[in-house]
Amino acid sequence: MFEKLSLLFKIGRANGIARRYFIVNGFDGALTMLGLIMGFYVSEHVNMPVVVNACLGAAIALGMSGLTSAYISEAAEKKKELRQLEEAMVKDLSDSAYGQATRLLPFVIALINGLAPLIISLIIILPLWATSFALLIPLAPLETALLMALAMMFLLGVFLGRISNTFWLWAGLRTLLIAAATAGLIFLLSPHG
Repeated sequence: MFEKLSLLFKIGRANGIARRYFIVNGFDGALTMLGLIMGFYVSEHVNMPVVVNACLGAAIALGMSGLTSAYISEAAEKKKELRQLEEAMVKDLSDSAYGQATRLLPFVIALINGLAPLIISLIIILPLWATSFALLIPLAPLETALLMALAMMFLLGVFLGRISNTFWLWAGLRTLLIAAATAGLIFLLSPHG
């Protein structure tokens, strides 16, 4: 199964596309959660079930948006590519390996695009859920979730550094700086900041 999927990824030249979708939507998920949590952090009288529900709703919406938008756009692009290749070769390629890749890759890429922000968001809001179940965490739940968001942003940067063969620490610090600037703007622009 994995060998066939790997072959289809090579045929459809989808490795780079899948990586970009993972990074872009993972980045969106992490920054969205950071923004939500920071917004609650600077607010007075935070109701933790409201925070959890708002973050969970945003995580699900990001996942569904990523899933559906990637499928719609990738399916259209892959069909166009297949049609152009068929016209150039004057041959029906729907039963070929390239035809199979054209049909399967939009599903796989859509899953990556949808799961990246969902999973990253769920990891970030784990500390919020922990308090809902009366589990002890070392810091207050919002502070811990903020640290989780910053850690996820740093790790996404490290991943980008590995892809581009640049120094992993610099790449991680660069995305961490983006996260810190986002949190700082929210703090400064909030009525209580």
